[in-house]
Amino acid sequence: MIVVATSDFEVYHGVVNELRDRGSEFTTIEPDAELPEHTTVVVTGADNADAFAGVTTIVADPDDPRRTVDQALTAVRGEGGRTIIGVDPGRKPGIAILAGEMIVAAFQVPISDAVDVIQREADEATSPVVRIGDGSRLESAKLVNDLEDVTVELVDETGTTPYLGTGSRGMGDVLAAVNIARLEGEVVDTREIEPTAGELQVIKDRSRERSEENRAIDELLARRVAAGELTIDEALAEHRDADDDIDASAADETLE
Repeated sequence: MIVVATSDFEVYHGVVNELRDRGSEFTTIEPDAELPEHTTVVVTGADNADAFAGVTTIVADPDDPRRTVDQALTAVRGEGGRTIIGVDPGRKPGIAILAGEMIVAAFQVPISDAVDVIQREADEATSPVVRIGDGSRLESAKLVNDLEDVTVELVDETGTTPYLGTGSRGMGDVLAAVNIARLEGEVVDTREIEPTAGELQVIKDRSRERSEENRAIDELLARRVAAGELTIDEALAEHRDADDDIDASAADETLE
């Protein structure tokens, strides 16, 4: 059982509301009261951090009740509560955070923000593992190569995307991330991908869509985007700068 024992209203309010939102079983007591039987984890404030000897104690961060509850749920589940981060790669990866079999958080963000989200969740967990689907080759390679100081597994994502019924549009990538998190993969440090002609063309087409001048980047810049060295916006900026230099040189030659 999770016991919330604090006189700090901010801590109490944030943690209790988060536990209720999760449908988690818990009880509350005054900090100086006797702990109930079967107490597994105590959540308290900084003033009572050392008051509960012999039981796992989580000192709540008033500004981050979600993280506090994640830690409490992981502690309740013991060794079975290891943090696993599943990622369904793509232009907007689905990201699912599991503590054991419990889904404790989910995100869907642009690929440019995904590493920061995954790294933040991993940095705040104990012995986490990140499981990334092997589809969307270029995006999955970027994620594998950019993550630091965390175990990464590459997972065969065949069959992980569920059928979506009416009204569930937009949930597919996150649900796929949950399924990926539950599959063991191959531990990898890097993933080297040679982009195909089709993949490079897709990058060029995306750059044309993003360009105010309706022009695409060249193949060299597209390869750098594919390798994760540049974003499409950065590649477009370099492309514009190169064109401006050419125009300036041509103008100088005309004046001469």
